[in-house]
This record gives sequence, structure tokens and C-alpha cells, in this order.
Amino acid sequence: MIKRFLALTLLTGLLITRCSKKEGDASNGAQTEQTEGMISPFTAEMAETSVIYEVNVRQFSPEGTFEAVTKEISNIKKLGVKILWIMPIHPIGEENRKEGLGSYYSIKDYRGINPEFGNAEDFKKLVDEAHKNGMYVILDWVANHTAWDHPWVKQHPDWYEQDKNGKMHFPYDWTDVVALNFENKEMRKQMIADMKYWLDDFKIDGFRCDMAHEVPTDFWEEAKPKLASDREIFMLGETENPDLLVNAFDAAYGWEIHHIMNDIAKGKKNVSAIDAYMDSIPKKWQADDYKLLFTSNHDENSWAGTEYERMGDAVETFAALTYTLPGIPMIYNGQEEDFSRRLKFFVKDSIDRNPNAKMRGVYEKLGELKVTNEAFNGAKKAASYERLKTSDDKSILAFKRKKNTTEAYFVANLTKSEKEVTVPINGIYKNFMNNEDVPFDATTKLKLKPWEYLILVQKK
Repeated sequence: MIKRFLALTLLTGLLITRCSKKEGDASNGAQTEQTEGMISPFTAEMAETSVIYEVNVRQFSPEGTFEAVTKEISNIKKLGVKILWIMPIHPIGEENRKEGLGSYYSIKDYRGINPEFGNAEDFKKLVDEAHKNGMYVILDWVANHTAWDHPWVKQHPDWYEQDKNGKMHFPYDWTDVVALNFENKEMRKQMIADMKYWLDDFKIDGFRCDMAHEVPTDFWEEAKPKLASDREIFMLGETENPDLLVNAFDAAYGWEIHHIMNDIAKGKKNVSAIDAYMDSIPKKWQADDYKLLFTSNHDENSWAGTEYERMGDAVETFAALTYTLPGIPMIYNGQEEDFSRRLKFFVKDSIDRNPNAKMRGVYEKLGELKVTNEAFNGAKKAASYERLKTSDDKSILAFKRKKNTTEAYFVANLTKSEKEVTVPINGIYKNFMNNEDVPFDATTKLKLKPWEYLILVQKK
């Protein structure tokens, strides 16, 4: 985990003299600027204020190229983004391919680049531009399986799981891939070498690891120190297994809270479900573990539906919640454009740009909050979470976040009906989203419209 490399990071930071930091303006949040493409090592403190942006290269633009992504990095930066997660960029298997262009997660060559997106130089330019804009780049890594026409299938059949008849098989109903055998030490060694290739040659900053819990924990524990070696890297695991965050990963998925938000939006659950979830965290997770919080991602959008399908009028409210709960918020490309259509997964189907998008302004403001207000730091250890008792705790979610002398509040009506409630907040605070003053005392009757929320910060 990040904390186990802090001493190394501090030493490395002393050696890097070409990097400089300065605060950006309010619209960009407190962005980290770097000179000459240099970027300081990723540290726990940076993770506290991070926003992740997931890039689906094929669908990000009509061109579907690295170059098109590179051109938009300055606009992505305005959202307060510190980490770019790039979905798999490798050549896609042709054998047993699904539909036209196939799944990004059917990897034909771990060191190759899908020509659909561009070439190696194009990807290096993308990484360099991200670094110049104070962003880190993590690459989606698919360790659980490969395409059927990956060279290993013929060269090293023992690197794959086989039945008693020596027949390889695919996991679940993923017929376009074949499962790897992690009991094979040579395969593990080559897998780590292939991951290290991207860190060394392309200067990426870490990985988002697909189906991390399907791979033995001891592989990730073996891989992390070998990959990190003399550098700091960020590891995001698609998992909710706390064991993987002990010695391997820095952040895990918040699937549970994501589904709770969906259910509340549909009227299937109430705020009590969030309370139960927050109460369970100390029992399962370490205090400095990070949870990835999101209202959509590539899987949800394509298969479960857009956030508008699942959450309706509550979309903005739950987006705000992902920024105010302990965790690292994520934006899937297109969410900032008010994009309300499911993207096709196996064929070309790009997002639409919307110059009048409401959510772009919302995400820019929330990004500013995340990177400038320490009360909303990502790990519970760094910034405390305190549930506030209201006059209607099943409908109203109210909590206090605090770090050092900075405190802030989140209050939301998580129902489709107007509510009038009392909340135990005293004083005059600023509503961060519109800069209006909001006075409170113990008797204040607060009227909240359906799905209305307040982010209350201290007046300066």
C-alpha cells in the first residue's frame, strides 16, 4: 500500500529538483503543475485529493484515438482530475471475438498497442501531456485471462488452466478469452515483466487491475514491490476484498455503496442502508484504505444502464455524495457531457459533446471542493466522518467531515418528496455549490426539495 512506500517517496522527492508545484485558480482546483513533463511521485497525500477520470479511448471521440484524448486533457484537468485511468489499449483477440471490434478485455499481446487507437509514440504523447497537466496515468491491466490467439496459448499451454483432458477453458460466459494458470511461476514472472514494461518505457504511474479478486492475492503481493521498486505507483483493484489492500492495492471498488445509491434512487431502500454501510467499514477495512466511488463506469453504462436510467432525478445528488463521502470519486467519460445513452461495448459508438452540459459545471465545482477542502480527504483516517442525527434519518442523510481545524457538512434529501427537517448544525456556513450563506441553529426548519443537497463549508 502507499503508506508502506512513504519513506522511499520522500527520499525520491528530495532527488527530483526539476519539479515545481503551484496552486491553480478556483475553477481548476488546486492542480499540481509540473515543468518539462516531470511529475512528482504519487503519494498518499495526493491520493487524498484525487479525482479519477476513466477514458474509453474507442468511444471517447469520433476518431477513437490517443491523439483525440490528448487534445482534451486540458479540459479534463478543469474537472479537478488527478488520475487518468485508460481502459485496455492492447490488440484485441480475433479468435472467438465478440461482435465487430471485440472486447478491450480480450488481450492478444500485453506489450502491443491496438492500431485502432494509434501507435506507441501517440500513447507516449498522451502520457507526457497528462504529466504536464499534473495528472497521473494508470493503465487497465487484465491479468486473469488472455485472448485465445495470444502467443502464450501455443507457446506455453501450461500457463493456462486446463481440465483433466488438457483442455483450456474460459471463465464465466466470456467465450472470447481463456483463463490463466497462476500456479505457474514462469507465467507470473512474465506477467510482472510485461507490466513493468509499461512503467519503464511509457512512464505510466500504476494500474487499474481488472477482476483483481479472481487472481490469487499472493500474485499481487509478489508483483507490487517488484513493480514499485524505486518508484511510487498507484494500484486500483476491481475488487471489494479487503485482503487485497493489505499489501498489494491502494484502492478498491465501492460496488456496495454504488448499488445502495441505485436502490435508494428507485425507492427500494432508504438512508438507513447508507448508515449500515458506513458502520460496516471499520470492521472490514483499514482506516487508510481508499474506496472508488462512482455513479457510472464502462460496465454500468453499457450493461446496467446510464446513471439517468438508474438514478433519474437523483443523478447530481449522488454524484455529490461520491465526492463528500470518504473515498476517491470517479467520472466515466461522457458523464460531464450529460451523456444519457448506453455506449455499445463491442463496436464503435462515441459519446456526444454538449457545450451546454449542466454536469460539466457540477463536476468542475465538485473537483474544486475535492482538491481544496481537506475535510473531504479520501481516507477516513485522514478526515473523520460523523453521522448527524436529524428529525428524519430514513429520508435525510446528514454528516460532518473534519480534518485538523477544517470542518464541513453534507445534507441531502434522498427521497422524491419534499421534506422539512431539523439538523444539528449551528452557525452560518457557505453553500459551496452556489456560494450562498446558510444560517443554522438547533431549531432551524430546513425545507429540502426532492433530492436537494447542501455542501456546507466554513466561511472565510
